[in-house]
Amino acid sequence: MPSPPPDTLVARLRAAGCVYAEDEAALLTGAAASPAALEDLVRQRVAGLPLEQVLGWAEFCGLRVAVRPGVFVPRRRTELLARQALASTPSGAVVVELCCGAGAISLVLTSARADLELYAADLDPVAVACAADNLRDRATVLVGDLYAPLPVRLRRRVQVLVVNAPYVPTTAIALMPPEAREHEPSVALDGGGDGLDVLRRVVAGAPDWLAPGGRLLFECSERQLLGVSAAVRRAGLVPGSCRDREAEATVVVAGRPSRLSPAGSRGGPRRLRP
Repeated sequence: MPSPPPDTLVARLRAAGCVYAEDEAALLTGAAASPAALEDLVRQRVAGLPLEQVLGWAEFCGLRVAVRPGVFVPRRRTELLARQALASTPSGAVVVELCCGAGAISLVLTSARADLELYAADLDPVAVACAADNLRDRATVLVGDLYAPLPVRLRRRVQVLVVNAPYVPTTAIALMPPEAREHEPSVALDGGGDGLDVLRRVVAGAPDWLAPGGRLLFECSERQLLGVSAAVRRAGLVPGSCRDREAEATVVVAGRPSRLSPAGSRGGPRRLRP
């Protein structure tokens, strides 16, 4: 068994504000090839760099997702979105992940379904490069703003559209932990005045891409449900939601009615309670 990290290392991390100093010390010690390398990692963490960016990976749904400095770190709360997307994804489905960041959700989906036709896109070239490393030959990874980089042939063929768009109101960015607001790209955090600027664009464009019976899934805050549900209805989709209170996670699941099963019939999209 590896020896426990020295108390001095734990104390340094705790003094820097690391809540789980013992756990972080163990991870940093395990990642370092030498005492000099460990000191370099600890200095980065004490300086405020997110632990995941220091280590080079984040744990997400039991998988290691590679991350790098300047890339949004996958959150544990987003595991609910990944699980709901997986539950909505049949074998061989056409799937699109927008605002993919490091590609964590796509990695979960392709790890469970090897035969998906999956496309992941993000506006940030640094994030796209990271996602390409994570997904390799499992998906087509594209750079561009929301739907813009998607191949035209995907219109009305996407069965699952999953999006982890920024939804933090601009004025709330200053209240976020320093490791997020100072070390992650603002484009991955800032959702505009009420936090819904990007999500409204996502919802408005979804009907052009979803197949009949397809689903749009995205994360938001619980207090934003009323606003996003109204946007979903305006787009002609059937809104629903689910919540993991322990993780403080809220996911909207919006269905496009099927030609054979209109919204509200037994075969239509299932409405999920908050």
